[in-house]
Amino acid sequence: MGVRREGREHAVQALYAVELNPSQPREAIALFWETEQFKSAPKGFATELLVGILEHRSDIDAKIAEKSPNWSVSRMAKIDLAIIRVAAFELLYRADIPKNVTINEAVEIAKKYGTEDSAAFVNGILDEIARSLPEKAN
Repeated sequence: MGVRREGREHAVQALYAVELNPSQPREAIALFWETEQFKSAPKGFATELLVGILEHRSDIDAKIAEKSPNWSVSRMAKIDLAIIRVAAFELLYRADIPKNVTINEAVEIAKKYGTEDSAAFVNGILDEIARSLPEKAN
C-alpha cells in the first residue's frame, strides 16, 4: 500500500474517531494517534489532511450538502462521511492531487471500510463535487 493511501486511511479512521467525540476534535485525533504505532510518512500525510479538514470543515460540509440534496450530512453513515470529507478536502484544497486519483482512492477506501453501497454513494457525491470545480493544473 502506498504512503498516501495509508495516510488517507489513517485520516478516515481519525475523522471517524472525531465523530465519536465531536466536541473535542483535536483531542480525539490526539487519542487516535496514541492508540497504535504509525509510520511517520503516512502519519505526516494524514496529519496534513486532518489539519486542513478541521480548518475548512464548514466549507467542506457545505459543499457536500450542496452536492447531495437527498441526504443531509447528519444522516450519512459516519464512515462514508469521513471518506467523503477527506476526498472533498483534496478536491477543493489540494491542487497537487488529480481529481481522478482522489475519487479512485476514496472509492477503494469505501470498498474496504464501508458497506456494500458505500463505494457508489461516495463516488456519486465526489463526482458531483469534482464536476463543479475547475480543472486542476497538472
